[in-house]
Amino acid sequence: MKTEGLKIVFLGDSITQGVGVKNPENIYATRVYRSLGFGEMKNYGISGTRLARQQRYPDYTWVPKWDDFCFSDRFEEMDDDADVVVVFGGTNDFGHGNAPFGEDTDREPESFIGACHYLFASLVIKYPASQIIVMTPLHREAEDIPNPVTGKVLSEYVEVIRRVAVEYGLSLPDTYSLCPMDPRVKEDKKKYVPDGLHPCDEGHEIFAELLAQHIKNL
Repeated sequence: MKTEGLKIVFLGDSITQGVGVKNPENIYATRVYRSLGFGEMKNYGISGTRLARQQRYPDYTWVPKWDDFCFSDRFEEMDDDADVVVVFGGTNDFGHGNAPFGEDTDREPESFIGACHYLFASLVIKYPASQIIVMTPLHREAEDIPNPVTGKVLSEYVEVIRRVAVEYGLSLPDTYSLCPMDPRVKEDKKKYVPDGLHPCDEGHEIFAELLAQHIKNL
């Protein structure tokens, strides 16, 4: 794909926002924008946010910066003229989301499965002529401890993202499988993901290269 002069936008969570990175120029989104010669880039990463809408119930402490800005709601605020749209989320749905996992028939964003369908279908409508790319979550520490609400581990969330993205014909760089860093491995954690979740500058370099190569091959 020829990217020179095109516009790319990123919809994501804290990793896309750049939490864990010392130099903002090293955030993966900025790296990809710069290395592929895009003409314009918008970063819509907001820390803590999830694909699905969250449940309000009496003993749940609502966190506005997380709970008011799920991907399924805020994609509408993104620029309409993007040539390439990158979606990178799901780790927070697993990590601290309280939405139900859902059923395969769900199409509304109140469950995780429903949110994937709702978001991906809506992006296809919003960007009919654009290249839409969905990245699966990266590995993280404690990813095999089930979410207390859904009872699901991270790999089960990843599988839904894979399946639904393919169903809508979206481009899928499977970063969960392909990115060669895993904070469950002591050496990888120390070098690339010091807090077990957010890659550092060196970690962003690795999966920025993976995404950039994927875009070039489109």
